[in-house]
Amino acid sequence: MSLDRSQASAEQLLALARRHWGAIENGLHYVRDEAFGEDKSPIFRGDAPQNLAALRNAGLNCLRQLKIDNITATLRSFARNPQRLFAILGYRN
Repeated sequence: MSLDRSQASAEQLLALARRHWGAIENGLHYVRDEAFGEDKSPIFRGDAPQNLAALRNAGLNCLRQLKIDNITATLRSFARNPQRLFAILGYRN
């Protein structure tokens, strides 16, 4: 929703902004940090952090397209059994 100062009070605009950024933080950043440990990453120079974030987002989007609820558990499962991931991706040995 887009409002200007004539359509909403400062309190309403603040509530909209907080709801918007709260959804981003809880829906994306929290998941990336919990599933991939993004905040603990030692990679912080150049384009590498942004490139890795793009790869993480692509991975999360793939898992969400597969209707996977517990992303962290699924990633652990793939780490233990990579063949499961390859089978989902359609790779046959």
